[in-house]
Amino acid sequence: MTIAPSPPVDLPSVGLRPDIEIARSVKPLPIAEVGARLGIEEEHLELYGRYKAKVPPGLDGRRNAHRTGKLVLVTAITPTPPGEGKTTTSIGLADGLQRIGKRTAVCLREPSMGPCFGMKGGAAGGGYSQVVPMEDINLHFTGDVHAIELAHNLLAAMLDNHLHQGNALQIDPRRITWNRVMDMNDRALRRILVGLGGVGNSIPREGSFDITVASEVMAIFCLSESLTELRERLGRIIVAYTRDRKPITAADLNAQGAMTVLLKNALRPNLVQTLEHTPAFVHGGPFANIAHGCNSVIATKLALRLADYTVTEAGFGADLGAEKFLNIKCRKANLHPHCVVLVATVRALKHHGGAGPKELDRPNFDALERGLGNLKKHIENIHRFGLPVVVALNAFRGDTEEEIDHVQQKCAHLSVEIVPATNWAHGGAGAEELARAVVDVAENTKSDFHYLYPDTCSLWQKVNIICREIYGATDVLADKQLRQRFQALEDAGYGHLPICMAKTQYSFSSDPRLTGRPKNFDVPLRDVRLAAGAGFVVALAGDIMTMPGLPKVPAAASIDINENEEVVGLF
Repeated sequence: MTIAPSPPVDLPSVGLRPDIEIARSVKPLPIAEVGARLGIEEEHLELYGRYKAKVPPGLDGRRNAHRTGKLVLVTAITPTPPGEGKTTTSIGLADGLQRIGKRTAVCLREPSMGPCFGMKGGAAGGGYSQVVPMEDINLHFTGDVHAIELAHNLLAAMLDNHLHQGNALQIDPRRITWNRVMDMNDRALRRILVGLGGVGNSIPREGSFDITVASEVMAIFCLSESLTELRERLGRIIVAYTRDRKPITAADLNAQGAMTVLLKNALRPNLVQTLEHTPAFVHGGPFANIAHGCNSVIATKLALRLADYTVTEAGFGADLGAEKFLNIKCRKANLHPHCVVLVATVRALKHHGGAGPKELDRPNFDALERGLGNLKKHIENIHRFGLPVVVALNAFRGDTEEEIDHVQQKCAHLSVEIVPATNWAHGGAGAEELARAVVDVAENTKSDFHYLYPDTCSLWQKVNIICREIYGATDVLADKQLRQRFQALEDAGYGHLPICMAKTQYSFSSDPRLTGRPKNFDVPLRDVRLAAGAGFVVALAGDIMTMPGLPKVPAAASIDINENEEVVGLF
């Protein structure tokens, strides 16, 4: 293992400036100039102002059809309240690669406004590693999420209208599986009644809302490579069952065509830029603890055709986002990562070692030592896929060189390079060492990439493989009725589909209180759902919610607009 030299952790002033002020301090390039860095002519850009554009997904498809750059996946250890900076590291790494002469693009997810106004705040990076225009990206952007919300709710409206107009398909109102969505955290909408008010307002029944980014439409959107495929997948969505358990699809309601029309423009990837003008495709955004947590396939493949290096991220920890990226996205899109960057921080490792919030800024080698188990487990998990790993130790103010050295020494036997990164404070310059390490691995290490399980495994076997091998669980628990539902999906011909686990992001287990590397735990399943259009089966563990709630003091309470009509308080 080659140990990168530990730079002094000098982060003097960035934390005194809000991210939004840093973003406004840098003059972005006109988006046509950013596109030119990837060889995109201005005539191919659909402009959304001076600094945003949509790009035809088939751009340069003929000229670059057989060209594929290097794909780098950025993931992280198990999330903690202080944050690990996965998006910030993805952006910094892309800027670092550009600084060392690599034609680079970064592919990120679009933020959901629910978390932006809830607990998380902005989601466009941080410090001097951001994508801009920051306010637009965090808020309405180019309207993609709104289009997905409308397409989803159009299907819900057509379903209820079918019931109202005579129910020719003999849908059982008790077996409707399609709810409604909105892009906001609102716990009051988790369970609702619809159709109240008399015979003119459809049939009264129980319903619910999910957050838009948990919608199967979002998952389909991110896995489709053309409008034709999008329309076909939308048609396969199962919305309800008849009294004799026959599935009713969106195609049975003739809804897929209108849904595709609503998504036509949204399917074109969005092009923006980092603070250092590295091209950035920000497109699609399924939740990683509920859905598969990756940006769109269409944007990733476009970047791979146009850039030497494409940096992309997968949501939350590697047990969720990376596992789904590799088992679902790569399987569906025939992608092969060349390197995985695993983001960790000294503070987060101390948290996983039992240190309290007030102890994270002080050296605590006992807690650091205990917390390293979490990092080591994530490294082992990536190696299970036959992929090489570089650990990015994202620096925070208060980290010491001794702590950084301790992490490097204790992980030396795992044969991974551990590189401190200061891009939050220093931009791409703070990630150059990380960029060189990634290039060295991507170009000189032969990977043996393979999926965690074959298609031929049963659905129950796939769940067990993920829970036992990735999470480290002792057993998977499900009652007889739930096991029968797994078998029913097998019997219906869906056994070949991959599993999308829905569980807490805060632990390898389904219990968010079990931090670090828990052992001797079981994973209790409470539900299984078929996402026939997306092409996976969702297994829900623990108390994971598909509609989050706002915290006691939501971020929205600090967001406002000043006398100059500028947004303030957005992270």
